[in-house]
Formats: sequence, C-alpha cells, structure tokens
Amino acid sequence: MSSMYPRTKELSRTRKSLSDSPPSSPSPTAKNFRHDRASRLDSGGADSKAEPLGRTSSYTRRETRLAALNKQEDDTSPRDYKKMYEDALAENDKLKSRLDDSKHELTKIRSQLDKVNQKQDRISERSTVLESEKREKQALEKRVTDMEEELKVLTELKSDNQRLKDENGALIRVISKLSK
Repeated sequence: MSSMYPRTKELSRTRKSLSDSPPSSPSPTAKNFRHDRASRLDSGGADSKAEPLGRTSSYTRRETRLAALNKQEDDTSPRDYKKMYEDALAENDKLKSRLDDSKHELTKIRSQLDKVNQKQDRISERSTVLESEKREKQALEKRVTDMEEELKVLTELKSDNQRLKDENGALIRVISKLSK
C-alpha cells in the first residue's frame, strides 16, 4: 500500500496530528484523511467507521478478487479445445472462401475494366481516325473543286484550241488560194 501512495510532508503531518489529537474530536484534516483512505479501501458499501482504516475491507476485497479469478479459471478449464480448434478451422475456411470469392470478383472487375479501357481506346482511335478522315475528306473535296475548275479551264482551252485550229486551217486555205 505504501508503494502505491507516495509519502509527502502533508501526509506525515496528518498522521502526526492524528496521533496528537484526542480520539473524541479529530481535526478536519484527520477526518478527511480517514475518510479518503476508508473510501479507497472500502469494498463498496460497507460502513467505513465499522472497520478501522479499512484493513479488513482490503483483505476481504482481495479474497473476493482471488475467488473470482479462481472461478474464472474453473470455468475455462473444462473448455473443449478440439471443438475450439474445429470452430477456428471452420471460421478460417469461411474466411478463405470469402477471400477467394473476393479475389475472383476482383479479377472479374479488372477484366471488365480492361474491356472498358479497350473500348475507350478504340473509340478514341476511331475519333482520331474520324478526325483524320474528315481532314482528308475536306482536302479531297478541295482538290476535287480545284480539279473541276481546271477542267473548266481545260474545256475552255480546248474550245479555244479548236477555234484556233479552225482559223489556222481557214488561213492556210486562203493562203494556198492566194498563192495559186
């Protein structure tokens, strides 16, 4: 007990005042000291004045505590360790199966995630391809319009060329008639 409560000057003074004061009228400090110690050592409801300074109470509490511990040991000794082991194995098997199920589900979810990622990659590739196709289509359309314009120019040039050939032929005939 003395190791649990450090001794201080106040505690020493209180003890001295207890020994100095008459038993019929203890000082207020002594009353507090007795009350504190009695309440600490009291086993839960016994009258602190009936037991001097709570010594009997502490021994009773200790015996009660030891009896409770012995009772717990008696309760635990007839346990069926084989049953406990089997229960633990069964619980482990359940947990293993849950773990396997979780792993299987995780694998399934990962494969689904991979499929979704592949789809997104294909979609993004498609969109990239579509964008490049759009650019190519625009370039081709521009090229077609340029070629159509060139065709118009070419037809105009052909007609001019034909007209010039006809005029050239007429001039050659006129020149040949004049030279005869």
